[in-house]
Amino acid sequence: MDEYSETLPVESATVDDAASTGRRKPITVMHWGTYHPKYDNGKLVKFKGVSIDPDPSPIANGLVDGYDHPVRIKQPAIRRGFYENGRSSETRNRGNEPFVAVSWEQAERIVADTLQSIKKQYGNEAIFAGSYGWASAGMFHHAPSQLHRFLNCFGGFTYSVNSYSFAAAEVIVPHVIGNFHQLLVNSTAWPSIIESTDLLVAFGGLPLKNGQIEFRGNACHVQKKYMRQAIENGVEFVNISPIRDDIDGSLHADWFSIIPNSDVAIMLGLAHEIVINDLHDQEFLNKYCVGFEKFRDYLMGDSDGQPKNADWAGGICGIPASEIRRLAHRMASRRTMISVSWSLTRQEHGEHNYWMGIALAAILGQIGLPGGGIGFGYSATNGVGNSVGRVRYRSCPVGTNPVKHFIPVARIADMLLHPGEEFDYNGGRYVYPDIRLVWWAGGNPFHHHQDINRLIKAWQKPECIIVNDSFWTPAARYADIVLPATTMLERTDISASPRDSYIVRMDQILPPFGEARNDHQIFSGIAKRLGIDKEFTESRTENEWHQHLYELSKAQGHSEGIEFPAYESILEKGWHQVQAPRKPRVMLEPFRSDPNQSPLRTPSGKIEIFSETIDSFNYDNCPGHPTWMPPSEWLGKSDRQSDELHLVSNQPTHRLHSQLDHGSHSQSGKINGREPIRIHTKDAKQRNIQNGDIVRVFNQRGAFLATARLENKMLTGVLQIATGAWFDPLNSSSTLCKHGNPNTVTHDRGTSRLAQGPAALSCLVKIEKYHGSIPQVTAFKPPEITTNSA
Repeated sequence: MDEYSETLPVESATVDDAASTGRRKPITVMHWGTYHPKYDNGKLVKFKGVSIDPDPSPIANGLVDGYDHPVRIKQPAIRRGFYENGRSSETRNRGNEPFVAVSWEQAERIVADTLQSIKKQYGNEAIFAGSYGWASAGMFHHAPSQLHRFLNCFGGFTYSVNSYSFAAAEVIVPHVIGNFHQLLVNSTAWPSIIESTDLLVAFGGLPLKNGQIEFRGNACHVQKKYMRQAIENGVEFVNISPIRDDIDGSLHADWFSIIPNSDVAIMLGLAHEIVINDLHDQEFLNKYCVGFEKFRDYLMGDSDGQPKNADWAGGICGIPASEIRRLAHRMASRRTMISVSWSLTRQEHGEHNYWMGIALAAILGQIGLPGGGIGFGYSATNGVGNSVGRVRYRSCPVGTNPVKHFIPVARIADMLLHPGEEFDYNGGRYVYPDIRLVWWAGGNPFHHHQDINRLIKAWQKPECIIVNDSFWTPAARYADIVLPATTMLERTDISASPRDSYIVRMDQILPPFGEARNDHQIFSGIAKRLGIDKEFTESRTENEWHQHLYELSKAQGHSEGIEFPAYESILEKGWHQVQAPRKPRVMLEPFRSDPNQSPLRTPSGKIEIFSETIDSFNYDNCPGHPTWMPPSEWLGKSDRQSDELHLVSNQPTHRLHSQLDHGSHSQSGKINGREPIRIHTKDAKQRNIQNGDIVRVFNQRGAFLATARLENKMLTGVLQIATGAWFDPLNSSSTLCKHGNPNTVTHDRGTSRLAQGPAALSCLVKIEKYHGSIPQVTAFKPPEITTNSA
């Protein structure tokens, strides 16, 4: 079955939907696309992709029935224990207690009183606003930005830095080659690859399923089109991944079925073969890089007695040495683009996958040339490599945070469990604050955080947890105060992504469900009670905010040579296509042309293959140059038990992270109501597992149930399951998720002392056929809600 099959198709429009006369059709924008809604007797029945999108994503179908699903939050609700006892309530009952429905007036009063009392007793640093997530696609209605603005008006909050997607890259890349986000936005464009690349080597693949989405909205899906054009123009592809279909089958890629977590080893083997045969670009290394000689000592084995040759690398990564040597010579003899997927950062020592990828590209000497060098995550989202004009769009301003306490994004449980303890991060030493209140808006920590059972213990520590949400997600169920928020269908905004070609007017296409409010309305009401409403709203209406942010973006675009139409034109037509660049963008082309006039944002202004700065940190798990360090959990572990397998938990096809898991489209991707787990037929046979069996996947941290799907598109010894199934524990004391959430078994250790990023992809588990009565999935049944009798 094709991975893009769906129960309800999304059609592409065939005519220009912005009519020259008459009222235009309504448009809604989501992170996975831009659509026209279709109604039957006033009820939303499907979405139709707009005419500018050649490949609309079906993920939108999750909102057709998801809008008024039984799991939708209808009105403000407070956990019964907190309603009765406030901050002194028993926090161990979170997730297992009924809620009390209250009015907005009551909810605003309780929230305001709780905020004021915690601030008075502990200060603003005791408030943590994680609010990590994709939230809304619009410029203004972005839930984390609204929350952060509100709390900054209130005196600040403890915050998090970096992202679960690529935290390790965000920290390591600035030391090596410059600001990661600027490089991501300015990746070499696909048209340059199509025109000039001979060989594209994809470490971690090019998963087309991930290209359905784009942060801040997506109007025109291009990844499939660009890949097809590349293969038609003779570009050859290599997929280095434990999973064969991490790259589209139509690309006819050579598959290197690598042992998970061993990418640095094969990159070192490739580099050794290139250097030992004098195929490297020494002139490039001399002119544009620093530290190659120190790294060469390690590569050749002069510093530790172990040459990192193809034989050594093959013994680690499971690829024959002859294949590694052959690939090295192909890369050195052709215009080669190296793509390193975002997923490679989400393992122990994930920093070194990116560092070594950059070093390998530098050794080849093609950085800054059309179609050559390195790219970070082609097809990780629709926008990576999209050929668009770059505009720094303005979004909801968050203001200034007076509180200086922060944590790396994936260290939430550590912070809550160990207040006052010190932690390392990027050369500094910091202290975990004592958090008394957590506020989450626009995300689901019970999806993206590792070792959920440990997180639940940590979640019992704060005195109050507040969640803004549209649905009874696990985050909402484990909250004390739940504030119902609208979805993207129930509000207006302007959508604009720096990696997409269009600015789009987002129309409200459905009325707010029940008593739901958008996040700006939620915070405005509470701000009024706290006396900070004028500061929060700046006396602007929502529509005035939309126009204000658009005008600021228009002025920014003008300063960069990109012209936008009048705001009224956007409202009338519905969208505007941003001017495309005159020639395809090439990452670091100005640096290559003149490194003195366009230096990198590194200490030396050059590519730092060896970093004096990182070396000075003296981190035992992040030395000063790219290094192979085996993770604590992988198939090469010396004391690994024979029945342990490596679990790869990657992005889903049928949803964005955990969003809309209750909707029909996400449900269509499940088997027997549970997430499917892919297992090689040989591994399944050894365990007497048949296709369609309910299986238990487990280790010392926890367990989950899933439905076995037998196939041969992966390396033996590897299991693969999508992330995002809503956490659904067997009972209040169980560590088993009966629905299929893999983060019940992933470990909660940082990538290294440098970045402290998530390392979910370093994970060993066992799997067995589940025996006994199969429990019912209850993730999509709302909690018990009682009526307020006061």
